[in-house]
Amino acid sequence: MNPTEHIDQLIAGLPDWRGKTLASIRKGILKVDKEIIEEWKWMGSPVWSRDGIIVVGNAHKDKVKLTFYHGASLPDHDKLFNASLDGNKWRAIDFYEGDKIDEPALKNLIRAAIDYNQAVLKKKASAGIRLANAFLPMASKR
Repeated sequence: MNPTEHIDQLIAGLPDWRGKTLASIRKGILKVDKEIIEEWKWMGSPVWSRDGIIVVGNAHKDKVKLTFYHGASLPDHDKLFNASLDGNKWRAIDFYEGDKIDEPALKNLIRAAIDYNQAVLKKKASAGIRLANAFLPMASKR
């Protein structure tokens, strides 16, 4: 079974408000960027990635939790983060029954996470080029 099928199965197995909420969130995430991919990690967690992990979704007994992998580094102008606020890396949004999803604000947060991942990749690529260039003079002396 591929990751998308696993996520479909998870949502179908949640016949209450959590399944509807997770399905709606998923649809919104995938609309942000056509290059977002779905993954299935940690033995049962839907993960959405683009140039690195963006967000992990989980359905709990009383909530649906979206955990942003680099949430502590993301601008949250709309104050969506309401959980895991003390960590150095992760930030989360807990949705409870009856909560309305602020789709434009969530879209902004997803876009910020993608931008963050791409900036990290660009920085790593630049560091790799600098490192390779540092060894060029030694190679040419041989």
